[in-house]
Order: sequence, then C-alpha cells, then structure tokens
Amino acid sequence: MKIAIVGSGALGLYYGALLQRGSQDVHFLLRSDYDTLLKNGLKVFSINGDFELPLIQGYLRSEDIGPVDLVLVGLKTFANDMLYDLISPLVGEKTQILTLQNGLGNEETLSELFGGERIIGGVAFLCSNRGKPGEVRHLGAGRITIGEYLRGNRDRLETLASVFNHCGIDCQITDDITKARWEKLVWNIPFNGLCTLLVQTVDRLLAAPRTRSLIREIMIEVIRAANAQELSTPIHEKYAEDMLIFTDSMGAYKPSMLIDREERRQLETTAIFMKPLEQGQKHAVAMPRVEMLVTLLEQVA
Repeated sequence: MKIAIVGSGALGLYYGALLQRGSQDVHFLLRSDYDTLLKNGLKVFSINGDFELPLIQGYLRSEDIGPVDLVLVGLKTFANDMLYDLISPLVGEKTQILTLQNGLGNEETLSELFGGERIIGGVAFLCSNRGKPGEVRHLGAGRITIGEYLRGNRDRLETLASVFNHCGIDCQITDDITKARWEKLVWNIPFNGLCTLLVQTVDRLLAAPRTRSLIREIMIEVIRAANAQELSTPIHEKYAEDMLIFTDSMGAYKPSMLIDREERRQLETTAIFMKPLEQGQKHAVAMPRVEMLVTLLEQVA
C-alpha cells in the first residue's frame, strides 16, 4: 500500500515508521526535519523496543509524491486551511483519507474538500513526543480506532485495520466514530487544558487530590455533552475514573498542547475545546469548567 504521511510530527513519524518497518510503501511530507531525516534516517525510541529506519522517503512537496492509496493526516488542526493544497496532489481515483487529528470537525472539513466517500475517521490514543531532529519517542499506548465518515464500506476498514495490525499498530474498528472522538476528548480536554495552563505534567496534577477531583469534574462535563450527541450507546461516567487510572501509568507525561506552548507554537484550541463546547451549548448541556478552560487558554494561545 502506498501511503503518504501529511503531518510528520510525533504521531505521523511514529505510525509512519511502524508502517514502513512493516513493508508498506511510506512517503513522508516533511518540513523542518527534511535534511536530517534524509541524511540520517529516523530513530524510534519505544517502550515496545527501539528501532531505526536508515532510509526514508521524504519530500518537501506533495506533488513529488503523487497519488497514493492512503493519506494519513496527522496535521495539527490549526493548519486545516492548508489541507487542500497539501492533499490534492496525493489524491487519485481510489485514494482514501484517514484523519488521526484531535478534536471535532476534521472529517467534515475533509469531506467538503475531497468528498465524504473517501474519508475515514480515526482516533489515536498515543503517548509520543518529538526528540531532537530525526527522532521520535513512543512513551505509551498507541491504539487506533477507525470508523467510516459515511457508513457503508466496512470492508475497506477491515482491510486497513489488517494492514495496521500486521505492522504492529493496534487498530480497531468502530461503527460510531463520533463516540470514539468524544471518548478521547474526555482525556484531551482536562489534561491538555490544565497541563498547558499550569505548565505541569500529568502526574503532578493527579498527585494533588483537589486537581485530581477537578480533572474528574471536567471529564464528567465532557461525558454529559457527548451523551447529548445521539451516540450509539452512552459513555458511562465510570469512564472518567478509568481514564484517571490509565493516566496514572503515564508518569511525567507532557500532553502535546503543553509542548506546543513551551515551544511557542499555536494551540489547537478550536477543535479540542471550542467545538465541543459549542456542541454542548447547542444541546443545553452546561459546561462551566470547560468554558473556563477556553477563556483562560485564549490568553496563552
């Protein structure tokens, strides 16, 4: 399978490396690491075992890759205005587009640009950070859940999941990608928000009883907003406790938004915070703590 990685950050490099190691034909669209990666290859430091790709196929322009079977989108959502220019040269008659971006609204944006029949939604539970140029560090998890944006072609999901699993990527299929997105937001909203505002790792917040309680309260707000969205089945409030216990195992992990703040990059506030808040308000679900996070993040974005 010929695969283009659009958004070669920690997520794109990690999954692209696993796919290449699994004998897929992977092409990375690169920016700042272009010279380093083409000269020295890519090093992956992972809890599942380190490995190195001495040679990768890296490009500065999508036009130099040409049409592919699959576009894997890992681009930060604040750059979605670039999606058409970056992806159009990669699209052929049978090209599929899988978005692993955070937050809400990405499938809809891609559908408007390239047609809903091409679009596959994906949610990645991945703890990974960039190292120095040419390196990526996988710190935990890694599961991907994929689902159709327009239902009706489960066979292609099973084919894609089979490829991913063969390459060492735990990939599951869901009939409700909207629910999967909200389940990730249950984690993303409190931890990205509070860690970014306080410039603290997740373990520091969980160690203090009052901030741990606040995190759970924010999670419950998100769960209640999610359950107003006509999901296939509701998300139970116990899921908040499951996410707290899951995060306890991460240690001193920095969410991606905290790293973006530290490196003075733009923050993904619209997709991760504002759109879920709008959906909650649309269904008359009170989300005062999430609204507080949005207000404060606007001051550091």
